[in-house]
Amino acid sequence: MGVTETPAMRFSGLGQVFQTRSGPLEALRGVEFDVARHEFVAVLGPSGCGKSTLLRMIAGLIKPTSGVVEVFGLPVDGPRDDVGIVFQKPTLLPWANIEDNVVFPAKHKTGMVSQKDRETARRIIKTVGLEGFEARMPSELSGGMQQRVGIARALFMNPDILLMDEPFSALDALTREVMGFELLRIWESQPKTVLFITHSISEAVLLADRVVVMSERPGHIIEDIKVPLSRPRDMSADNAKVLHDFTGHLRNLLLKRAA
Repeated sequence: MGVTETPAMRFSGLGQVFQTRSGPLEALRGVEFDVARHEFVAVLGPSGCGKSTLLRMIAGLIKPTSGVVEVFGLPVDGPRDDVGIVFQKPTLLPWANIEDNVVFPAKHKTGMVSQKDRETARRIIKTVGLEGFEARMPSELSGGMQQRVGIARALFMNPDILLMDEPFSALDALTREVMGFELLRIWESQPKTVLFITHSISEAVLLADRVVVMSERPGHIIEDIKVPLSRPRDMSADNAKVLHDFTGHLRNLLLKRAA
């Protein structure tokens, strides 16, 4: 019998209740699933179902009301260096150039930036397709390019886990599609464990190994299903019948729950 590898992430019996002026608000109820190392898992569900709350829990930004969140078998008790986060908006420092934005985690942690840090930043900037833009300011970049900088900054500390909270939702449809394939290219060349939050069915199916589908609030898992597409994936995947059928299944699942 083989040895079972410890999951990179584990959500066990997770519940979350927020105290509001109107009274208790139950955001999550009984959420349980694992994410294996280097697996790409998309969490799909309607707005307000607790997707981003899950991400903030694994990032160590909030503690669950009930249940346990683990990273590599250890309970999460705060932010970790081996967990990188990409938010909906890149939240770049407007007064710092692109290279300085990417090395900011090192400066924030140690108070200094070494030559090695800068060499690492330039290599990652090249990886995300922004070589030659190191000295540019955020205001000189398009929305898609700014989000690439956000991804580069998240990759800078070489985290084992990459958390992405609807990172392309503010982009136009074409740029969003291009960024999706760009993310796949980066993930395939530098494998990470990815938890990708989205409300886009097509995006979840195109990017992920598995899709975890959540109900409306209080969010709980209604289906955890493997994506029936082989890798590597490219533009031709958009036209695959299996993709069309699987997307339709997820859409019907969400619509049935919303009815």
